[in-house]
Order: sequence, then structure tokens, then C-alpha cells
Amino acid sequence: MNLTEKILARASGKEKVTPREIVEAKVDVVMVNDLTGPLAVEAFRKIGVPHVWDSRRIVIVLDHLAPASSEKAAELHKIMRKFAEEQKIENLYDVGEGVCHQVMVEKGYVAPGKLIVGADSHTCMYGALGAFATGIGSTEAAAVFATGSIWLKVPEAIKISVEGSFKKFVTPKDLILFIIGKMGADGAIYKSIEFYGSTIHSMSADGRMTLCNMVVEMGAKNGIIEPDEITLKYLNLNLKQAEFFKSDENASYEKIVEVDASGMEPQVSCPHSVDNVKNVREVAGVEVDQAFIGSCTNGRIEDLRLAAQILKNQKVKEGTRLLVIPASREVYLQALREGLLETFIKAGAVVCNPTCGPCLGGHLGILAPNEVCISTSNRNFIGRMGSTKAYVYLASPATVAASAVKGKITDPRELEAE
Repeated sequence: MNLTEKILARASGKEKVTPREIVEAKVDVVMVNDLTGPLAVEAFRKIGVPHVWDSRRIVIVLDHLAPASSEKAAELHKIMRKFAEEQKIENLYDVGEGVCHQVMVEKGYVAPGKLIVGADSHTCMYGALGAFATGIGSTEAAAVFATGSIWLKVPEAIKISVEGSFKKFVTPKDLILFIIGKMGADGAIYKSIEFYGSTIHSMSADGRMTLCNMVVEMGAKNGIIEPDEITLKYLNLNLKQAEFFKSDENASYEKIVEVDASGMEPQVSCPHSVDNVKNVREVAGVEVDQAFIGSCTNGRIEDLRLAAQILKNQKVKEGTRLLVIPASREVYLQALREGLLETFIKAGAVVCNPTCGPCLGGHLGILAPNEVCISTSNRNFIGRMGSTKAYVYLASPATVAASAVKGKITDPRELEAE
């Protein structure tokens, strides 16, 4: 079996599972947020059971519209606080703690070998730490609240092997955009994506999260990376505390995709589809009204350090807005200690509290008609960040920072060469 199959076999109490088999798996942790949680609460009440199956295994994070951007948003927050109190759910992370996926990894809910579901499509990020993690609907989350288990179809697997070292200012975000561009938005529907190769093994935990976060943008059920010493160090675990699964040498895959990272250039995903990917130099010069550095994809400390490296002693171009939003309170504090926030503010950026905010067009940076934004987030669909007549480009923190300085899409290597 491969890594994903072994985790699903463990969770369903089986010695072996096979692709396309339906299993009833026991869930280790379920997460909901302020947008998906209220519907899950409503559905749970209709099921008719008085108590959740295990209050310790439910995590609630108020992050999408945080602080509340409207009276309706405030009502959603109130629903979740009341539900947590009624059900004695202690794992409630209120406004300001951070984006749900970053909170989940920082607070220790993610570990190798676990089966984690979340009512948010980018739950697949946790596969970076060797877990099987996938997004589910709110009504599915309600059923998990009640039973602690879920039906899953075992996904067929695609192995992506990446070799070679990145050139300067080429990042894991560029790699995943490149892969999505090659695979297509429907290139991995309900597949498990397993990342391997020297590039992956040398990549930081932050970078691995960026990779796994975006596998859903090619339709995948989950993304996963075999846990190793980097995983242990990030989670502050030792081998005795972790349940490590590794794919068998003779594990079968639907296909194997090989990628050479050594010659890769900075990438950009162009409107209005994530798989519309080009080299940055091909679209350089497109004027931008807003630049956004943050989200569950690229709001971690490694991302902020890279952006600050570009922005130090620079100024954001007049007429361009730069928003910087750390992914969590912990990341925010670390950036504060390192002086990164001062660098951003001196450059002319607006630094906001940890929140999803502009990523989903929630608040703190809504786009007007015909405005252009270059963003480190994960989606650029029509209307994603505000107006249906706006345009969103996706890129790495380095490319977004360089573009903010120039006021137009810019290859960060060009800015350094000046």
C-alpha cells in the first residue's frame, strides 16, 4: 500500500484497503470555521443527538470574517461561541488567533498518521506533516460531530517526484503553480497526490504546507508527504511519539509525474483559473492596484521573511496598495520580534491582524471593478476577491513584494538586478 492507503486502513480497522473501496473511517480531529461551522451546527441539531461524540476532537476557528465585518458575520461568530459552550468544546480559537489551517498545525492537532477532516477545502494542507487530511461539507462535518466517523472512497494515487535545487527567488509556491499548470484544474480529481524527491526532502515544513495546501486546485482529494526529520522537528516530536507510515516500495500509482525544479522560473497564475500558469516574465508589466501577502498558503514566517528581504529599503509604488496579513498570532509575534513588520510598514504596507480576510473577498481588501490584484493566496476565480470584474493573479511572496514596489507584475530577480 501507499502512504494514504495505510492511514485509511488504520482508521477503518482494516489490514488492507484498495483504490475506490468505500471505508468507514474513524476521524481523529474535525475542524470547522466561522463560515462553515454555523451550517454544521444547524445540521447537527437536526440529527437529534444531544451531545457531540468527543468534544476534545472538535476544533472551531473564527477566521474568515475576523473581526466581524458585518452584523451577519457577528451573528455567525456568536452561534459558534454558543455551540462551543453548550457542547463543552474547549478548542475554540476566537478572533485574532489566526487562519484555521495554520492554527491547526501550530496547536498540535496535526500529526503523522492521523485522519483529519475540515469543513474547508484547504484542509488538505495538513498532509505536509504526514496526515491524511481532506475538506468536507458542513453537513458531513455535522455527521462527524455526531458519530466520529465518515465514509470515504480510497483515492487512487499520483506520485509526483521533484528533483533539483531552486534558483534564487523560486519557491515552493512557484513549484505548485507549475505543477497545477501542467496537470490542469481537473487533472487529479479525487486523487491522492504523494510528493517525493530530493527537492521535497530538503524543503522546510512551511514550504511543504504551501504544496499540499493547493493540491485541491487540481481536484485532488488529499496531498501528502512522507514524514521525516523535518516533520519531527517542526512538530517537536520524537520517533516514539509519532505514527510514521511510509509507502511500500512496490506500492502502485495511477501514474508518476517527474518534475525538474532546477531550471524553474518564478511563476504566476493568471485570471481566471489557477491552472492558467505562465512564467512571470511572460506577463511582466501588468499594472496592479493591490498586492496581498498572506493566507493559509503563504502567510507563514518563511513567507514574510522572503517578502521583507525584497521590501527592505524599498517603497511600495504610489497608487498600489500592499496588504500583509500574518497567518496566525504566533507568526505575527515572530515577525514582530524579527523586525519584519517594521520593514513592511516603512515600505508603505498595511499590516492587518491574522485573518483570511481578502483571500475570499471577505473584508480588509475587497477589489473594485477592473482592479488588478497580485496575491499569494490560492484562488483567482471570477469574484474571488470582490468584484466579478476584477482580476487576480497568484504568485509567490517574492513576486508579490517585487510587484508592489514596481506597481506592476515584476520578476523579483529583475528588481534585485537593478
